[in-house]
Amino acid sequence: MASTKNTSKTFKLNTGASIPAIGLGTWQSKPGEVEKAVEAALRAGYRHIDTAYAYGNEKEVGQGIRASGVPREEIWLTTKLDNDWHKKVPEAIDTSLKNLGVDYVDLYLMHWPASLDRENPSKVYDDWDFVDTWREMQKLVDTGKVKNIGVSNFAIKNLEKLLNDPSCKIVPAVNQIELHPSNPSPKLVAYNASKGIHSSGYSPLGSSDSPLYKNETILSIAKDKGRTPQQVILLWGLKKGWSVLPKSVTESRVKANFDLDGWDLTDEEVAKIDAIPDRFKVCGDDWLPCQVFFGDDE
Repeated sequence: MASTKNTSKTFKLNTGASIPAIGLGTWQSKPGEVEKAVEAALRAGYRHIDTAYAYGNEKEVGQGIRASGVPREEIWLTTKLDNDWHKKVPEAIDTSLKNLGVDYVDLYLMHWPASLDRENPSKVYDDWDFVDTWREMQKLVDTGKVKNIGVSNFAIKNLEKLLNDPSCKIVPAVNQIELHPSNPSPKLVAYNASKGIHSSGYSPLGSSDSPLYKNETILSIAKDKGRTPQQVILLWGLKKGWSVLPKSVTESRVKANFDLDGWDLTDEEVAKIDAIPDRFKVCGDDWLPCQVFFGDDE
């Protein structure tokens, strides 16, 4: 048990690439804090950083990577195509690469299955949808600017539409979705796996003031293990077979979230967390002009 090395765990993607199981999420991280968080994470041993054009912090992420001294080739870097760039995929990746100060990203995700009209972001295009966007994203693989491509926030319904379209030649390597004990999405995770798509979990702790931190089941297991509720929740995610992207800008928490070596959860403990009945989502779709979540993930 003492030799359990969870922090060096990776998951093999359908491309043959290996994605580090624990990454630093940077959503809702304030300007001025992200660079230090990325640097602290990489110095603490993280080798996976997740950002997005929409977060407005790609430049700071790049600065943090350079400040860490960790060679670029040792880092798995993910960024995402924003909703109103769907008709400008080549320009979007070039903009993100320039922001980040890198030649390539390891993973480029379509952030949402929502192609927003640049002239009127309150509506989606009439003549373009995420299938068209994916057709353009597929072209990036041969440019060397992206090593792997994937999607985010795709429900089963939208994955079916994408995968069944004749233009879909590349199966997404990853579907990054909200995953935590109160949004475990077993049907969606199983569907991803059945198609060879790796599930990556954003908001894996629920949120910064998550109700999960007060959940009796998690608190009991944390007490037995001498661990924090956050550490228990993250290790549960790894045991479920997905990568986790905890977000923090506090160096002590960044380090604590990575302190997952030398201990483990039993199958019984995993089952207890699986049985938590409470449900909530951190990120909905009511801010979009189209529905992307259909209640088909559980």
